[in-house]
Amino acid sequence: MREVVIAAALRTPVGKRNGGLSGVHPADLSAGVLTALVERTGIDPAEIDDVVWGCVSQVGDQATNIGRYAVLAAGWPESVPGTTVNRACGSSQQALDFAAQAVMSGQQDMVVAGGVEVMSRVPLGAAKAGGHPYGPRALARYEDFTFNQGVSAELIARKWGLDRARVDEYSAVSHERAAAAQDAGAFTGQIVSVTTDAGVVSIDEGIRRGTTAQKLAGLKTSFQEDGVIHAGNSSQISDGAAALLVTTPEKARALGLTPLVRYRAGAVAGSDPVLMLTGPIPATEKVLRKAGIDLPEVGVFEVNEAFAPVPLAWLAETGADPAKTNPLGGAIALGHPLGASGAVLMTRMIHHMRDNGIRYGLQTMCEGGGTANATVVELVS
Repeated sequence: MREVVIAAALRTPVGKRNGGLSGVHPADLSAGVLTALVERTGIDPAEIDDVVWGCVSQVGDQATNIGRYAVLAAGWPESVPGTTVNRACGSSQQALDFAAQAVMSGQQDMVVAGGVEVMSRVPLGAAKAGGHPYGPRALARYEDFTFNQGVSAELIARKWGLDRARVDEYSAVSHERAAAAQDAGAFTGQIVSVTTDAGVVSIDEGIRRGTTAQKLAGLKTSFQEDGVIHAGNSSQISDGAAALLVTTPEKARALGLTPLVRYRAGAVAGSDPVLMLTGPIPATEKVLRKAGIDLPEVGVFEVNEAFAPVPLAWLAETGADPAKTNPLGGAIALGHPLGASGAVLMTRMIHHMRDNGIRYGLQTMCEGGGTANATVVELVS
């Protein structure tokens, strides 16, 4: 099979709910990052074989194959196709896997993978409105569990012995790391500014500077009165888009591009859908085995902060270095625009690897229904 590289990785700022990006249609927000991809690489979009675009709530403004309309909104040739993927929060990470598989197999030479979610315009759960998405047989199999991620996060906290102080402490560190990264300019080169009717949005909006565990301790829990999960230790409802250019080293060289990272392996795993958010644990083991490397060789981990207990349980089970895990902060501080998050995390990780000479990076994402993606990439020197 052919070698696969990522030759460009860009993202919009992540906007907070009803913030700077809330007035932008998801197709237009997607188009902005696709346009920037072409401008920064100099490629002819007519050469792109496909656009694989993640999006979770595919209703309203995000209905009718948002991936295709992103291509049209970007002004790319009508000959460039686009499709939309939904693997819950891992949608755009799965889009990357699909793109890599297409290029690796030789069926396609250059694919753009990414995703979008404008949760300010299409609220979380909008796709479920008026429906019964799980079906009676699945519900009966799990004793009519609600499949509520917040409840699952509470179950994880209980199983791994994570008290309120521990999850709040982790969440405060997420904001601290994100603020430090923003101040150091770590995100500057990867961000595509978005011009809106209200002005230009050029930085991530979710960071709350000065957040401490003591301040978070005053927030009311969201799912269980005697629980630990609340708005301050959960991922933020957000808006954003991101794109990755996936190709072969030979094609990149022919286009005058310098590959950023090599795609070493991707994996997806299923796990208990009641605990739901523990899938990154088996997915990590699976992808390391496929990549042929050991966990201590990995220099940075991006483990999506859906809720603070998710990365904390993952750390406890894998024994990974906490200092190398979400070193720039995560979704608690920077936000979680569902369908875009996989590509957003990959973009952050790739640029962090390039800036710091880190050979291997591993990204993993918990997903509704008890699945998880994991991906290993290797720096191209």
